[in-house]
Amino acid sequence: MGERALENRVKKLKEIEAQVKALEEQAEALKAEIKQDMEQKGQEEIKAGSFVVRWKTIISSKFDSKTFKAEHEALYNQYARQISGRRFTVA
Repeated sequence: MGERALENRVKKLKEIEAQVKALEEQAEALKAEIKQDMEQKGQEEIKAGSFVVRWKTIISSKFDSKTFKAEHEALYNQYARQISGRRFTVA
């Protein structure tokens, strides 16, 4: 692929990423409106036509690896493993 073709693909990628970002922002705004309405009504679940919208409090437990490493560094190092991957960026 030539430099011009690559540049055109990167431009198209950037345009699509901008569209995706705009759509994500619209989706987040709609979610915020729905959540606000549910909160005002004091409901965690609402039926809207053929949809059921739920906004419930979820309690979960997560392992605090940062604190564990600080308090038990040798044990942390014994079980920690390195992983490798590749990152794609366009600057």
